[in-house]
Amino acid sequence: MIWLVIFTTALVVFVNRYLFLEPSLPIKLSPTIKKLLGFSIPAILTAICGPIIFLDDHGFREIPLNPYFIGAVISVLLALFIRNTLVSVILSLVIFMLLKQVILS
Repeated sequence: MIWLVIFTTALVVFVNRYLFLEPSLPIKLSPTIKKLLGFSIPAILTAICGPIIFLDDHGFREIPLNPYFIGAVISVLLALFIRNTLVSVILSLVIFMLLKQVILS
């Protein structure tokens, strides 16, 4: 069942991307719609990451001792200063794992 959901979601995303990005298809979007669609990725990432960062099984996490929050702040700072996405992601993951070991142990 999970694999069906994963493949169906992938198919929907691919078809949507293909229809809008393939230059030979006659579908054209206005500049306003293109600009508005640019906000969809940050909105989706916020909707996915927000609950992970701020919530656990019992409610809200404590902010000062929350490795998820500290890791998210460090990730944002790394992304601002290091313009290489792969390096930012790898460093963020390493820092988060270290924080999680130190804070939660």
